[in-house]
Amino acid sequence: MNGFLQNLFPVQTEGIDYQSVFDNLAQLYATPLDLNTATRDELSATYLLDERQLTGFLNYREQYGDLLSVYELQAVPELDVLTIKRLLPFVEIGINALTNRLPTPADHYLLLRYEQNIEQQKGFTKGEPDKNGKYPTRYLGGPGQWFTRYRYSRPRAYSLGFTMEKDPGEAYNWQPGIRQYGADYISFHAQIQNRGRWRNVILGDYQLQIGQGLVLSAGFVLGKNAETVQTVRRPTLGARPYTSLTEYGYLRGASATYALSKNLDVTLFAARNRRDANTAPTTATAIVLGTIATSIQTSGLHQTPSELADRQSLLETNLGGHLLYHRGQRLQVGATLLHTQFNIPLLKRNLKYNEFEFNGNRNTVVGLHGGYVYRNLNFFGEVAHSSGSLTNSGGIGAVGGMLASLNRRLDLSVVARHYDRNFHSFYANGFSENTRTINETGLYVGAKYSIYRKLTLSSYIDVVRFPWWRYLVDKPSGGIDFLAQASYSPNRQTTFSLVFHEEHKEKNKPGSKTRPREVVGTTRRSLALNAEYTVAQGFTIRSRVQAGTFKYAGISPSRGFALVQDATYAMRRWSLSGRVALFGTDDYDSRQYVYERDVLYAFSFPAYHDRGIRHYLLVRYEASRHLDLWLRWARTDLTNQPTIGSDLDETSVPHKSEVKVQARWRF
Repeated sequence: MNGFLQNLFPVQTEGIDYQSVFDNLAQLYATPLDLNTATRDELSATYLLDERQLTGFLNYREQYGDLLSVYELQAVPELDVLTIKRLLPFVEIGINALTNRLPTPADHYLLLRYEQNIEQQKGFTKGEPDKNGKYPTRYLGGPGQWFTRYRYSRPRAYSLGFTMEKDPGEAYNWQPGIRQYGADYISFHAQIQNRGRWRNVILGDYQLQIGQGLVLSAGFVLGKNAETVQTVRRPTLGARPYTSLTEYGYLRGASATYALSKNLDVTLFAARNRRDANTAPTTATAIVLGTIATSIQTSGLHQTPSELADRQSLLETNLGGHLLYHRGQRLQVGATLLHTQFNIPLLKRNLKYNEFEFNGNRNTVVGLHGGYVYRNLNFFGEVAHSSGSLTNSGGIGAVGGMLASLNRRLDLSVVARHYDRNFHSFYANGFSENTRTINETGLYVGAKYSIYRKLTLSSYIDVVRFPWWRYLVDKPSGGIDFLAQASYSPNRQTTFSLVFHEEHKEKNKPGSKTRPREVVGTTRRSLALNAEYTVAQGFTIRSRVQAGTFKYAGISPSRGFALVQDATYAMRRWSLSGRVALFGTDDYDSRQYVYERDVLYAFSFPAYHDRGIRHYLLVRYEASRHLDLWLRWARTDLTNQPTIGSDLDETSVPHKSEVKVQARWRF
């Protein structure tokens, strides 16, 4: 799975919740899809099969019935050996009438993790009092981060679990009056599936992935990346238990999906969440008197008194439903309704770029989505309308596109989208350049071409306009995003890839004193070369060279590079992974993102900046068939700075060491 992620994210892309993506992939890896029951959307959510391969596999299953073994995939004409090899970790054969096999075994485990920075950070010092004897702000808790997860699940049957986490600097508190019960973050769920007509029932924390994500999106969306074709379409997966450590973007309550008929499902859901928000008293408007929320916080951190004061200060209620008509694996049409209400109004600061942001305490989004597969063509789309309690709401969001496998060599994707500047959908994550589905119009075209079995070229171009101001952009603006990649595998042991990425956007010019500020064009370019070689069975080395520049028009460019050497060795019960990286950047604008291997269910995609060296070592030991142990050590040394970090995370020395230990007990 680590290799799959490294190939999927060769360059960093803004607007992707990498932790949620990784959590969903890790869960799929832990509970593979049953090839005999998986739907087209579930298979497409692996992002490993193109439209020709999906159609070919489903036709094979319809013609010949249940597969007897995963190795029967070799009999599907559209599937090649490399694709099957990549797919195998995510699929299996469950219960089968011919083989009389037992259902897929349950995934039942308890996970414990602890991590900490070795060097003391400023936030954990006492500090010196000022002239009035008042001590400066410091973190409320200790430097350790604790994480516990329990889960008992069987694919397509049931799932039960909870997650608890305390971030560094947060304190353990048992204060029911402020809804804190030990760990700062607690998540839980109980799910049953396929009980007669009850397709799916969840109590606790969950997300919904519906249509193209204009109303409800579960976070398993990859946006623009090196997979230039398959990842632009969102599969409709319905409700899923929420187990991520990301402390926002989920619903807490109940969801139920019921089959009204063979082809018609209805989903109803309700939730009440307490969100972190900045609140303040106001008498500045005739519309609202009393307390308001000025912004919703999404960091999930409650390390200082001010952050703790924002914790769960906004009560949010969500009610909604989804009606889905599906005919076989080729046609689906659905309608979605989501009504959101806050206990106090949300009023953004009175700034120009906030002029069309949501204001008020009620918002309703109605959406229609559909998809149709004709041979190797997959057409999809969704349109939604929002309406709120104040005049700012009332916008339209729309997205539509097509995936096409024109032949065994060429795949294409086209996506057009338009999101009004006053389209408000709090749980949306449609295809976009922005981090939110608002204030954007664009056209994306992607392609993948296999010159022959060993050489593949892929590319995309995305042209986008932003009709209104954005944060740090004091006028309507636009941009162009382009990526090209070549992958070459001369044999089974060796793989090379070359990725070029160029992005043009407009931003406020640094140091501009005018009002509005002067807006100029910016250009970001990056080039990455990867080489992976399997030296012997279980021993793989991977080398990476990448460099990039970032430039404001009229200002000298900022440059950065990273040289990375990885090695992985697995033997019997032991697995070892290590890295040494040399990096240098002029400033944070030219930072270099490089994916790092981590312990199971953890994700690391740090930004290398300034000048220095980073290395890590990851060890896994299978102590028994029940117990797995992990140890990870990482260290960054800067050569051009006297300290590392900023504000309360700053250390007084130019290096930072991180240690992480994890244990998993499988029942």
